[in-house]
Amino acid sequence: MNIKDLAGQRLMIGFDGTTLNEQLKGYIRDFRVGGLIFFVRNLEEPRQIEQLCRDSQAYAREQGLPPLLIAVDQEGGKVARLQPPYTQFAGNPGIKTEEDAKEYARVMAKELLEAGFNMNMAPVMDVVPPDFDSIMTGRTFEGDTQTVATLGGHVIRYLQEYGILAVAKHFPGIGRTTLDSHLELPYCHTSRAQMEAEDLPPFVAAVKANVSGIMFSHIVYTDLDPDWPASISGTIISLLRDEMGYDGIIMTDDLDMGAIAKQYPINTVVEQFLKADADLALICHPGPNIATAFEIIKNGLEISPDMLERGKASVKRIMKAKDRLGLA
Repeated sequence: MNIKDLAGQRLMIGFDGTTLNEQLKGYIRDFRVGGLIFFVRNLEEPRQIEQLCRDSQAYAREQGLPPLLIAVDQEGGKVARLQPPYTQFAGNPGIKTEEDAKEYARVMAKELLEAGFNMNMAPVMDVVPPDFDSIMTGRTFEGDTQTVATLGGHVIRYLQEYGILAVAKHFPGIGRTTLDSHLELPYCHTSRAQMEAEDLPPFVAAVKANVSGIMFSHIVYTDLDPDWPASISGTIISLLRDEMGYDGIIMTDDLDMGAIAKQYPINTVVEQFLKADADLALICHPGPNIATAFEIIKNGLEISPDMLERGKASVKRIMKAKDRLGLA
C-alpha cells in the first residue's frame, strides 16, 4: 500500500445519508478509509441497508482499496441500531448461559451478514459493581467478574464462529463510571490492583477468545495514566498489547465524543493516537475532523520511519481481521 492507503486504513468513519452519496464516495476515494460505522441516520429498512453496504464495498473495490470493515452497534437492549424487522434482543442482561450466548450470536450473525455488515461493536465486557449506579447499567452481563468473562467469551467465540468480527468494549473497563463520556471526560481513581482483580479479567477472556477488536474508553484512569484518556494513552495501550499479549485491532471510541472533543483539539488527539500506537481511530460524525485526521496520520507516516513501520504493523492487524472473513 502507498502512504495514503496506509493512513486511510486506520480510519473508521461515520457519514450522513442512506445511499452511496457524494459525501461517502469522497471519504472512500479521497481519504482511503478502512471502515464505516452505521448509525440510525443511515438505516431505513433491510433492502436499503443491503444496497448501501453492497454499493460501498463495490465503490471501495473501484478505488483499488481492500474491502471495508462495515460495523454497527448491535448489542441489543438499550443499544440496537437495527430495529424491527431485525430480531430484537434484551442484550447482555438477557444472556445467562452459554446456550443464550450461542443463540444470540447465531441469529445476530445471520442477520448482520445478510445486511452486509462484517463487524459488531459488541460485546460490552464492563463489570458493574453491586448496587452501583453505573452509566453502563442495563448494558452489561449480570453477575460478578468471572460471570462477565465467561459469558462475554462465549459471545465473542460464537459471533466469530458464525462469521462476524466481535469488538470487546470498553477497555480497561467503565463499569465504575457515572459520568457519560459522550458529554464529559470522566476520571476513574480505582487502583490498578483492584482493576486487575475486577475489571480486567473479562478482557483477559476476550484476548483468549481471539477477539478481533478491543475498543478503548475515553476515561482517565489516574492510577494507570494520569495524563491521557485510555483511548489515546500509550501506557494503557501497552498494558493490553505488551502485558496481556493482545495482537488484534486496538481502536478508540468515537473521537467526536465530548470527553475528547471538549478537552483537546483534533490535531492533538490524532498526534497522540499515533504516539500511543493505537490501530484504528473512530470518527463517527462527518465533518472536517475526518480530513484533519487523515492528513495528520499521512504526514506522520511520511516524516517518521519509525511511525511508518508501526503504521504498517497496525494495518497488518487490520488486514488480518479482514482476512479472517475472507475479505482481504
